[in-house]
Amino acid sequence: MHSEITEETRTEKSVKPINILLVDDRQENLISLESILEQEGRNILKASSGEEALVIALEKDIAMILLDVQMPGMDGFEVARLLKENSHTRDIAIIFVTALSKDEKYSIQGYEEGAVDYLLKPLDTFVVRAKVNVFSKLYLQQRELKEYNELLQRTNKQLDEFVYIVSHDLKAPLRGLSSLASFLEDELGENPKTEILDLLTMMKSRTSRMQQLIDGILHYSRLANSKGQTELVDVKDLINNIIDLVCPPETISFSIPDNLPKINCEKIKLHEVFQNLISNAIKYMDKPEGRIVIGFQDREDEYEFWVKDNGMGIKEEHQEKIFGLFQTLLPKDQCESTGIGLTIVKKIIESERGRITVSSKFGEGSTFGFTWNK
Repeated sequence: MHSEITEETRTEKSVKPINILLVDDRQENLISLESILEQEGRNILKASSGEEALVIALEKDIAMILLDVQMPGMDGFEVARLLKENSHTRDIAIIFVTALSKDEKYSIQGYEEGAVDYLLKPLDTFVVRAKVNVFSKLYLQQRELKEYNELLQRTNKQLDEFVYIVSHDLKAPLRGLSSLASFLEDELGENPKTEILDLLTMMKSRTSRMQQLIDGILHYSRLANSKGQTELVDVKDLINNIIDLVCPPETISFSIPDNLPKINCEKIKLHEVFQNLISNAIKYMDKPEGRIVIGFQDREDEYEFWVKDNGMGIKEEHQEKIFGLFQTLLPKDQCESTGIGLTIVKKIIESERGRITVSSKFGEGSTFGFTWNK
């Protein structure tokens, strides 16, 4: 399907000509330029005044404008200035055509008004064609990039809708199973068989885990396109709030430095990273006296953080796998984990152009470190 869409897009692009607008108050100059530039794949439009040029530029999708500087009424500099002030026309490449002297002040004024290049009269046919060819190719590349970007956005939207529909359709029967298990449990009477209770408990546990898994997949699929508001985040307050939220056992102590920074970022993303790493450190703590240390280093272009624990640790052969989807350290029957948390953490950090690392010794603990760009 994707290849068909891509091929269709390419076919449309190959037959769609680009519009080049020529602006000059003298008809003979327009005819001369048109004869130089006319070729297959180009649609040459002409305007004999600045006012007419502005109207055409607003109505058509223009690749570039060859604009005479000296015109009665509205000169080329003023036309360029007005084009750059309008959101619809500000990205049009403007090449000034002028018989003015090569004095530097005219060049500077032209570039200040938004020109990308100059053509000096009398025109050299080869120079005119060469420059227009260059800017035509740039325009076509930009158009292709824009079309592929639009296609990608449509595809991502379709994927989001698909994931949402699938997750909704999967969760509905799971809710029914959970309700059925609870109903059967209530109907068992005063002395139910232990085996039946165990089966119902396992049934509710499995449906709950499946619902969490579906929620995790839905959340993961939305991360790529999510872009929230940035705000100034006090990292120390953020971590303290997370610790209060996850309610760690009293046997686990925390060490948090006082010099943690305040970062301008999307708070929800940084919150999710720290909450996952701290929750994992608590979940896999197997020592009677647990210690979790939050570390920080201020570097030139980035912040470096780490979460260190003295828990069960990770075997060396598992350290490369833990960031993959559905990977857990313990069998799924022994822990309430979907195996999506670290995948989400990695995706968030990489979306912020950061890195995540893990160092661990089995039986002694783990350290998860990550960088966050300033």
